[in-house]
Amino acid sequence: MADVSAAQVKELRERTGAGMMDCKKALIQCNCQVDKACDFLREKGLAAAAKKEGRVAAEGTVEAYIHGGGRIGVLLEVNCETDFVARGDEFRTLVRDLGLHIAAANPQYLNKEDVPADVLQHERDILKAQALNEGKPEKIIEKMVEGRIEKFYKEVCLMDQAFVKDPDKNVRDLVMDKIAKIGERIVIRRFTRYELGAGLEKRQDDFAAEVMKEMNR
Repeated sequence: MADVSAAQVKELRERTGAGMMDCKKALIQCNCQVDKACDFLREKGLAAAAKKEGRVAAEGTVEAYIHGGGRIGVLLEVNCETDFVARGDEFRTLVRDLGLHIAAANPQYLNKEDVPADVLQHERDILKAQALNEGKPEKIIEKMVEGRIEKFYKEVCLMDQAFVKDPDKNVRDLVMDKIAKIGERIVIRRFTRYELGAGLEKRQDDFAAEVMKEMNR
């Protein structure tokens, strides 16, 4: 495997605007040759997609997705740069797929940064207690906890979840692929998932007790 330096990753990021991990992978693939890595990223569409991150996405749509005969519903807003793209089949298909994914995977947050600090600390405390109960050495517990926190993010954060229709890519990859194909910035702005009866304490009747109550009236 090629020995990639931080300076090479920095240079490639500055030249392409692609993400750090994408740059590192490209350099490994191209034997640390920055020029070839630039071409590699452009061929993959990653450089172009990343450079669109700073552009304004004020168009788009609010989509309603209903699943299971009305038992689960999703409302989400997805933004793009132009109304022309917002009305196109590629964008509409992406939004529908995102609605389906949210209904199925039940993400709690959009990004890692959206997880409240108290929720994250609570999860760390639980994971640390689990590691201690497993008899793990103190010196490796913190590293284990951070590894499990990354798994937690992949379970609860939409952008880090494996896409339900193609588990080999996550939702972030799905959006980046569509940006590269459409040529506009696309942003999942917000979503809400509703599930019939969620949060309600369902009634558990004791049928025999009800019968006795009626007979004694």
